[in-house]
Amino acid sequence: MTPTAQTTRGRRIGLLGGSFDPAHQGHAHITREALKRFDLQEVWWLVSPGNPLKSRGPAPMEKRLTRARKVMQHPRVHISDIEAELNTRYTAETLRALQQRFPFASFTWLMGADNLAQFHLWKDWQEIMQSVPIGVLARPGERIEGRTAPAAQIYRHALLKGRRAQRLSYAQAPAWSFVNVPMRDISSTDLRARGDWPS
Repeated sequence: MTPTAQTTRGRRIGLLGGSFDPAHQGHAHITREALKRFDLQEVWWLVSPGNPLKSRGPAPMEKRLTRARKVMQHPRVHISDIEAELNTRYTAETLRALQQRFPFASFTWLMGADNLAQFHLWKDWQEIMQSVPIGVLARPGERIEGRTAPAAQIYRHALLKGRRAQRLSYAQAPAWSFVNVPMRDISSTDLRARGDWPS
């Protein structure tokens, strides 16, 4: 079902953006953890047309959407190409457009600790911090780099630690939480390198 302003009224929705090139069980695992750890009612995968920070273009959108729907089959997870529809290139633009289209929803941006490490390089990153709570999920080997990131230092006063992470989706921005998620260390880059995902 396509989300509308009315069906999302009062919903606590996590947004996991990325190229998903390809989607894999690591993405599915952090999504299930985000639902639980941040008390989200649903998560949307925002399959992006392309990542502005990556020079190589992703596989075709339909191929990535099909793979994502096979990998993540969950009644509370919505696989979306809405960024292509909105014609937004950067996260801040996407968030503005989503908040305008779904004004009664409460969004939480989800990211890996690797993204937090370079978050200060994102366009209008402080606007993102000020507009939605941010849930950071740390995969193996990414914890130290994420915790010492410039964005983490600048916004350390807004960090919800420990059990307070459960309140993240209810919080007013700026608010963020950092949770450790043990998992198999798998990445889309590894899958492409092994030939499991021909571009």
